[in-house]
Amino acid sequence: MAGRVALHPARAVTLAFGALIALGALLLRLPFTHRRGVPVDLPAALFTATSAVTVTGLSRLDVAATWNRGGLVVLLVLVQLGGLGVMTLASLVALALSNRLGIRARSLAGGEVGAVAPGELRRVLRAVAVCSVVVEVCSTAILGVWLWLRHGEAPAEALWWGAFHSVMAFNNAGFGLASDNLVAYVGDPVVNVVISAGVVLGGLGFPVIAELWRTRGRRPGRWSLHTKLTVTVSGALIVAGTCAVLLLEWANPGTLGPLGVLDKLQAAMFQGVSPRTAGFNTVDIGALTEETGVVMVLLMFIGSGAASTGGGIRVTTFAVLVLACWAELRGEPSVTVFGRRLPSAVVRQSLTVTVLSIGLVGLATTVLLAVSPVPLDRTLFEAVSAFGTVGLSTGVTASFDWRGHGVLMLLMFLGRVGPATLGAALVLRRRARLYDYPEDRPLVG
Repeated sequence: MAGRVALHPARAVTLAFGALIALGALLLRLPFTHRRGVPVDLPAALFTATSAVTVTGLSRLDVAATWNRGGLVVLLVLVQLGGLGVMTLASLVALALSNRLGIRARSLAGGEVGAVAPGELRRVLRAVAVCSVVVEVCSTAILGVWLWLRHGEAPAEALWWGAFHSVMAFNNAGFGLASDNLVAYVGDPVVNVVISAGVVLGGLGFPVIAELWRTRGRRPGRWSLHTKLTVTVSGALIVAGTCAVLLLEWANPGTLGPLGVLDKLQAAMFQGVSPRTAGFNTVDIGALTEETGVVMVLLMFIGSGAASTGGGIRVTTFAVLVLACWAELRGEPSVTVFGRRLPSAVVRQSLTVTVLSIGLVGLATTVLLAVSPVPLDRTLFEAVSAFGTVGLSTGVTASFDWRGHGVLMLLMFLGRVGPATLGAALVLRRRARLYDYPEDRPLVG
């Protein structure tokens, strides 16, 4: 239509998240959201809304001491919308009403949930809806009943606690209802297992969840390459993170040291899962050793699965880079895995995402160091946590001034929409080269 400006799907997603953050900040400024006598200025509300919509969990304010039930409900809704994606929810509504999606709706939702073909989108969307409802409802029921029967909480409060943390877990956000997050439940096997399961499922990614549901009962050899890579690498990272935390923190008096053997194991497992963009903690993150901090920074940077509720460069990106390095070391002409050859474009895209992400985190860390007195190790931890939309913190979030908080908000936003998505939103047209240059080789290494 003449005079009509087409909106690129990536730009639409970016603008939708920005609009949701602005709306959330306005709601969190209203008196019904925070406790009486606790001031919440616009910058604090904007930071909290950004953290919620990007499903991060970082907060300048003590969540338990600042927000009342109304504010916590707002946070829960913002996290749910941010986790599933504004475009996904809009498409689900359209699908339910008309049982038909148009080309633009398929394009917008496909960019958010990672569907690779229009024919797959309806299946992925239904899987998103069913999986989200089933996981969150089941987790709520289990946690609510457990807190009621085991911990003596009133039924209504136990159910609210279960619902809030179930939504946060599946959407990989780290907001908790206590000032110390989940430290009080470090020895509780049900809380640890249920929360961890929600985090892992939410971090696999919607295309993987849809395929696992569709191919249930079949052998893993029948899975697609994407699902094989996501499940394999995610499992390996969880095991590696758990073992690293267990070994490095075993005798640390501030974390695992005072715990019994079984509690050490489940605490290490929880901290091995959480850096995959969840943000919950059952031990004091500020008391971790520097070695464990390095491990967590690496896990947070890698992040979760593609098209998931988490962030980071994604496990498939990491897997492609490792496979490319291995192929180069072996002198192989191409990158192969599970009997399949990876296109060179996938390797270039993975390299681009990683290099841009490293540059962004490095630049942000430098700026944060220039505007705050926070030491390098804790500044880098905070920056990677924000970029990976993790939410883990060593307790220095409130130590930054307005400039530092602005940098963290930008990192959270870019970490949620993704460097590649943001780049596509800014560059709407691609140019085809009609010629090429002669080949030449510089010295490398």
